[in-house]
Amino acid sequence: QVQLVESGGGLVQAGGSLRLSCAASGRSFSRAVMGWFRQAPGREREFVAGIGWTGANGYYADSVKGRFTISRDNAKNAVYLLMNSLRPEDTALYYCAAVEASGRNYRLKDSYDYWGQGTQVTVSS
Repeated sequence: QVQLVESGGGLVQAGGSLRLSCAASGRSFSRAVMGWFRQAPGREREFVAGIGWTGANGYYADSVKGRFTISRDNAKNAVYLLMNSLRPEDTALYYCAAVEASGRNYRLKDSYDYWGQGTQVTVSS
């Protein structure tokens, strides 16, 4: 059974940092594109960051560029999201996602085949 399990969320003050982790099990995702998405109450699930299977380059939503860093460890079948300079508008449920297919627009949630259950991030002002 394939599972993606997120952890590391919590309550933090504005300007603080959190590091989210996503652990995959059931199969190797070393050749998968991995992504982080978030969903705030009443809003659509939106792309945050993505990373290819080599881990060489991450790409980001404009709203988090320069503050968030995505990375992966294929040996551990894991992907991470380091979030610095957090703002109240970053408050959301954060999801990890994975896809092995090529040629998709990886900024779109419909491009991903596997999802975790999410971890809550709350940033107080």
